[in-house]
Amino acid sequence: MLPLDPDADIGRRAWVACPNCDDRRGCATCEQGRTCSTHWRYLLSCTGSLLHLQCPSCTHVWTHETHFGATRSA
Repeated sequence: MLPLDPDADIGRRAWVACPNCDDRRGCATCEQGRTCSTHWRYLLSCTGSLLHLQCPSCTHVWTHETHFGATRSA
């Protein structure tokens, strides 16, 4: 298991499903699409529409493409 990234800050969070542990499965709040106080991810950084995230449950790090807002240039 990876340690938490040094840029992980509880003040910068995102609510995206973790592709590694899916810890929000069975949570009524998450299944309703609401912001859950338990199943959030650290927002490490963002580049345009790409979010760089880390799961506090399993410490998995991944990039999530939102397709929203600013887009990346090649």
